[in-house]
Amino acid sequence: MKLGIDGKWALVCAASKGLGRGCAQALVEEGVNVVITARGEAALLQTAAELRAVNPMVQVIPVPGDITQASDRARALAACPQVDILVNNAGGPPTGDFRSWTRDTWIAALEQNMLTPIDLIKAVVDPMADRGFGRIVNITSMAVKAPIDILGLSNGARTGLTGFVAGLARNPALASRNVTINNLLPGMFDTDRLRGTLADWASRSGRPVEEIADLRRQSTPAHRFGTPQEFGAVCAFVCSAHAGYINGQNILLDGGGYPGTF
Repeated sequence: MKLGIDGKWALVCAASKGLGRGCAQALVEEGVNVVITARGEAALLQTAAELRAVNPMVQVIPVPGDITQASDRARALAACPQVDILVNNAGGPPTGDFRSWTRDTWIAALEQNMLTPIDLIKAVVDPMADRGFGRIVNITSMAVKAPIDILGLSNGARTGLTGFVAGLARNPALASRNVTINNLLPGMFDTDRLRGTLADWASRSGRPVEEIADLRRQSTPAHRFGTPQEFGAVCAFVCSAHAGYINGQNILLDGGGYPGTF
């Protein structure tokens, strides 16, 4: 299927590895020019070179920096001639017990996983509406639907973003102009973030991390972790010309692990 987005421009955050990279690669494969951001400059530049090799016909512009900082957001936005597609993504806040978190800990989590995505949406959404095309995808977490005890910071901040998006996506001034805003809710994907969480679970339980990882694999009907590539493919479709009637949705990608009907 041709997704109808070749030649568009995308800004993909936290794209040097993991799910962000999976999304950037899927878009590049579809002929989308990308601006990619991440804090680690060396990894970002390596990823940019590899993405150019995937599709030499597109432009890949790396902008190292911390997307939670206003100056770095401004540089990333300035590097993109126009943002037709925005993929909001950031590493999750630390795991732990809420009793040990200070107000500053909470503010940092909100800045990373709620306020920064909202600021980027604010910067791009009206120009998208003026052009008659826009796709915004926020990478959140399965914890929005099924909270995880040690991920309280993520549970709170990402759910706040989800509530905000639920209202904004349904604004007729945007939806009637072919601008959609959706959230992708990853379950257990094979990323550095998951490996860190598994290590935390293992430390708390006193069991080997390999044992914990195997238990988590077996806890999903798929009996495996997801891959960044298959996550990226879903992102690319949600960003496609065919997905204009998918709006304001929380799309769960968890191998069937969520036990609810809705």
